[in-house]
Parts: sequence; C-alpha cells; structure tokens
Amino acid sequence: AFFWLVSLLLASLIWFISVHLSDREDAKLQYSLLIFGAAVSVLLQEAFRFAYFKLLKKADEGLATISEDGRSPISLRQMAYVSGLSFGIISGVFSVINILADSIGPGIVGIHGDSPYYFITSAFLTMALVLLHTFWGVIFFDACERRRFWCLGLVVASHLLTSGLTFLNPRYEASLVPIFIITLCTGLWAFITAGGSFHNILKCLSCKQEDDSRVMMYSALQVPFED
Repeated sequence: AFFWLVSLLLASLIWFISVHLSDREDAKLQYSLLIFGAAVSVLLQEAFRFAYFKLLKKADEGLATISEDGRSPISLRQMAYVSGLSFGIISGVFSVINILADSIGPGIVGIHGDSPYYFITSAFLTMALVLLHTFWGVIFFDACERRRFWCLGLVVASHLLTSGLTFLNPRYEASLVPIFIITLCTGLWAFITAGGSFHNILKCLSCKQEDDSRVMMYSALQVPFED
C-alpha cells in the first residue's frame, strides 16, 4: 500500500506541475492533461509494482538463507496475492473516499439532470478496481518470475485501458460493462496462472461435500435416542 501511495504522490506532482505550467483557461488542454496524468499514474503504479517485486525477491532470498530447510516460508504466489490485494484496497479507498465525502451533502444526486446512479456505479467501479489489482498482482509477479514480458505488457495495457474507460463517464454503461468484462477475463487468467483448473474446482467441491457429509453423520451420532 505504501508503494502505491508513493506512485500516486509522484503522479500527482507531475500532473500538478503540468497544470500550472500550461494555460489554465484552456478547458480542452486541461482535460488532455487529466488524461495524461491518469496514464502517468498507471505507469508509475506498475513501475512500483515491479520495484516491490524486486524487494520481495531480496527478502525471500534472505528468509531462505536463515530458514532451517533452506526454503522461504512464504511462496511467491502468496506474496503476489497479498501485494495485489494491498494495491487494490488502497486504490479502492482513494477512489471512493471523495465520493463518500460528497454524499454527505448538500444536494441530491441527479437534481440538475445528472445520472442518479452515480454512487452505485462508483461502488461497482471501485469493487472492480480492487479485484483487478489483486489479479494483476498475481499475473505480474508470475510474469516477472518467468520473464514473460508479453504478460507484463498485457497487464500494463489492460490497466491503461481500464483507466481510460473511466473517462467515458457519465455514460456508465459504456465504461462499467467493458471494465467488468476485463475483470472477469483477468480473474480467469490469474486463476490459471496461480495453478487453478476446472478439475481442481470439482475436486475442491467434492471434498467439501464429503466433509459436510461427515459432519452431518457425526452430529447424528451425537444425538441421543429417545424412548
């Protein structure tokens, strides 16, 4: 989360300097600078994700050195999941905190002809971003470990695309639907990257059913018979 905050700080500084060095009366230019700032923010986030990967690799080597069996107690997949989830949570907090502050009032959403679905749509977009960052973390770490640069490129491209789609708001159907399609596809990709398969899902479900059956049988045996 700290690495994400640092990337946001740097992106904000770049955007702030760009705005003050440009013509602030030119609305079209300011909108272009806003898009530029979003793109810079995405690239810095992915750069800091890579920096965090390198830091964790160094820490992983240190943990493996001091462990008794010569292996790190934390796997790369666990670190990737935790890293992505942390990026997602802090990103979601910053995405929704200003919206929640505005929801206090004054005024009513849609009173001036704006969409009344602003808050619910923002909630769904925030949820998608949290999930996407988690999935991107799993894919990104695996790509760095296996040196699959095309996977890294796809992660960065999908992140840029997702960020760019938000500029279609308030046409929420044009942004929300594609973003959730990207989320589902990326989640499936992350699931396969983490070693998941349809066979594993069936095996997990069958084990759960067996456990439930054992619990029910054990509970039945514990019930005393009535006369």
